[in-house]
Amino acid sequence: MTEYRVCFDFEADFTNGGGIQGQGFRLDIQGDEISDDDLAAYIIRDLRLLMVGELRISNKSIVEEQHKRALSPGRPALGQDAVHVDLSHVMANGSVTYSGLPARPFCDPLAPVPSRESCEDETRFRIGRTETVANPGTCLDTPYRRFPDGDDLEALKLSDVSDLPGLVVRLRGHVNRAVDWAAFAAMDIVGRAVLVETGWSDHWGTERYFDDHPFLTADAARHLRDGGAVLVGIDSLNIDDSRGGSCPARTILLAAGIPIVEHLCNLSGLPSTGFRFSAVPPKIRRMGTFPVRAHAAVDRTGSSNCP
Repeated sequence: MTEYRVCFDFEADFTNGGGIQGQGFRLDIQGDEISDDDLAAYIIRDLRLLMVGELRISNKSIVEEQHKRALSPGRPALGQDAVHVDLSHVMANGSVTYSGLPARPFCDPLAPVPSRESCEDETRFRIGRTETVANPGTCLDTPYRRFPDGDDLEALKLSDVSDLPGLVVRLRGHVNRAVDWAAFAAMDIVGRAVLVETGWSDHWGTERYFDDHPFLTADAARHLRDGGAVLVGIDSLNIDDSRGGSCPARTILLAAGIPIVEHLCNLSGLPSTGFRFSAVPPKIRRMGTFPVRAHAAVDRTGSSNCP
């Protein structure tokens, strides 16, 4: 079987300043052609480049040449000896997640009441009451939030939101508000919950949290979808630009059945890989989004070998 390699020059700019160049690079490819965009993703992934803003290809040619790359060995699953990291904000009475939405009581504990029918006379217990919009604090979106015929919280499979192999993409210091596809091109995202750490959760509880927050571009959402991500999370106000009139990232991901978790926190407490992510909402019919207790199980040894 004929094997092919691509020969090319490239220039890459980084979003936090600086850049890198390469001349006469050769990489193994499948088939006898590759687009510039696919090649750019290949370079970023192979060189493990982070925070790439733009990558330009020049002098590209395809040559018949035996592949040089060896197949990667399999990677073991996360062990049972793990610690848990809480990735959810605390919600309390009057908490505001989105500016302009009502700050209704999230938790309103009633006074203790006796249980005369089923317990002893002196037994008391509390019955709490909550009145809130559907997405306060750390919350998860299902396709039903965007599409009337999409799966709602009742239809959501537990396997889609629990015990998922996770990946943190670290973007603190990212110059632009818009996070584009190149930020993920160096990562192996197949089958993973991809969690985007922008550092915006540091502003939680302040007015700044609502303005000029980081978000994903439509191309970034398409890259995550096409690359095999099974869940996407972000530690920001919104996965889309809340100043715009559209929601392309949410539309693209939810149309593909990929759940979204917003308002995450504590992502800096996770390794880049080597953990499993869970964000399970209650089972509610005809509801598209709801708060979750997002958390991760991390190998005590700090291993990054989780598949």
